[in-house]
Amino acid sequence: MSFLPSPQLPQYRVTLFYGPEPVEGKPEVLRCVFNVKKRSWKGGVQVVVEMAEPQMERVKQALGLAARLERTMAHIPDDERADYRHRAGDLFVQAICCLKLDLAIEAGLQQENRILDDTILAGELDQAVREQSDRIMSQILAELDIPQKAEG
Repeated sequence: MSFLPSPQLPQYRVTLFYGPEPVEGKPEVLRCVFNVKKRSWKGGVQVVVEMAEPQMERVKQALGLAARLERTMAHIPDDERADYRHRAGDLFVQAICCLKLDLAIEAGLQQENRILDDTILAGELDQAVREQSDRIMSQILAELDIPQKAEG
């Protein structure tokens, strides 16, 4: 009899609570709030992840986000594209904030509510975006659920 190892359960469960939304008093910064629960913790914590507009623009450029979205939406009627673009913008911020949160978890997140302000992990995030650009784009496009044009 052969036994297959059980799949490795993730150590953390991360759920987007809300966002993106502007940070009060910092109009150039957006935030997303996540609930984070480690298996060994009795309860979860809330982590606020902030991203400044200049860094988000750098990341958009590095991903080629606008061009990739336009290619993907080429078959969508013009009057529907604005809605997709708006939703893609929100999904982009959520994905980048989630990636920043992943970096904080890898660095050792404590069981306490906290804010990862826009200056924390900036260099590490730029590097992670370069390494994971295809995954980020796939995540955004999957959430947009854009109907694909039939080939033929």
